[in-house]
Amino acid sequence: MNNLSDKKIALITENGFEEIEFTSPKKALEDQGAIVEVISPNKGSVKSWKDGNWGRDFKVDKTIEEANSDDYHAVLIPGGVLNPDKLRTNKKAIQFIKGFFAKGKPVASICHGPQVLIETGALAGRKMTSFPSIKQDIINAGAEWIDQDCVCDQALVTSRSPKDLEAFNKKMIEEIGEGKHESQKTL
Repeated sequence: MNNLSDKKIALITENGFEEIEFTSPKKALEDQGAIVEVISPNKGSVKSWKDGNWGRDFKVDKTIEEANSDDYHAVLIPGGVLNPDKLRTNKKAIQFIKGFFAKGKPVASICHGPQVLIETGALAGRKMTSFPSIKQDIINAGAEWIDQDCVCDQALVTSRSPKDLEAFNKKMIEEIGEGKHESQKTL
């Protein structure tokens, strides 16, 4: 069992994230003692997507303007169709995520969440997975797409869908416990 009590995790999201891809990893991290802060371009709260409809609202701890990647040990990006599509067009959000890649800090993303990672320019030569509908986007970004429940490549943890949450959460916790990895390249 890992103990992440000295770790602070940024969970970055927009409205429209898949609720279980937010709540399950967040709970898994908090159960290990980590502090998880919700970071968003939105103030106040963000709204989930659940079972084809809008779901619950969740409190935002800091806006992207207030957050600094240096203050966190890892970043978590949930999926959902709407969330990554909005997030990937936000330059400040992309810069925030790039900070984790540049310093070799763990980056965890599930389902459609890896769409956001495409914008960082940090995927070339990496192995990863995602929801199958964005497979070609991942390949076009220079990554090798692998159809597995969870793929980890030098602190980049990715999974395909909510059915893979158990494997995703386990590997994410392991990588965060290990801490910084050698950064891949200057971004």
